[in-house]
Amino acid sequence: MRSRIVLVAALLSTFLPATQSSAATAVVRDSSTLQLGGVTYRLDGIDAPAIDQLCIDEHADAWTCGIEARDQLTKLIGGREVRCDDLGADPSYKKRHLGACKIEGDTTSLSELLVRQGFALNVESAATGRFETDEARAKEDRQGLWKGCFVAPQEFRTGKKDGALLGGSCRADRDKEIREALFPEALAMPPGCNIKGKFAVRARVTGNVGIYHLQACRSYPALTEPDRWFCSEDDAQAAGFRRAYNCRAGTKTK
Repeated sequence: MRSRIVLVAALLSTFLPATQSSAATAVVRDSSTLQLGGVTYRLDGIDAPAIDQLCIDEHADAWTCGIEARDQLTKLIGGREVRCDDLGADPSYKKRHLGACKIEGDTTSLSELLVRQGFALNVESAATGRFETDEARAKEDRQGLWKGCFVAPQEFRTGKKDGALLGGSCRADRDKEIREALFPEALAMPPGCNIKGKFAVRARVTGNVGIYHLQACRSYPALTEPDRWFCSEDDAQAAGFRRAYNCRAGTKTK
């Protein structure tokens, strides 16, 4: 579904001129999200791991691939200024924008670089082109995520536990064990990301997929097996979660 939304947005962008941002220092939020000044951009044309996603490495050990993917984007930028073509509001979260972003002076987009290094998957996009060749090469060379076993980031974000297993180290005879490792009952909290998220059918009433719980919420201590972890309320809302109703009014988090 997200791929279709991104494609529609990209098609629209072919008729509307993109606005180019001024080169600025980027704050990396996760493996596909960065902030330039007051604008938060989701890198267009790719699907990359959320910060709390787990993968299996080439040694069959659980691996915090979401953290490593975020750190890889930080390394790619290397403290240099970034410039983004603003492709308009992100259809999945209006407070953010889609961006075709490049390091100042570079001709290759950050999206393409992440796919080349195996830390993002190609998503069809009329605005930035497609990265099938880069993805195929990363897969063949077992770069990044492809060295082990993982589920597509979109399937992790929506809790789809029966999706296709990807990567060079997936074993059909270990399917159950791999899925249990990718979707553990007790998902470890990434450093600095203490907001708990839980998928909930009742959240669909408000058009969401789940509910997030802050430390100040009465429900926080009792939620011992969260499905997701978020670093900020903005991240949780961008993922389609709403705040628990039992949080104290005026509660804020970083």
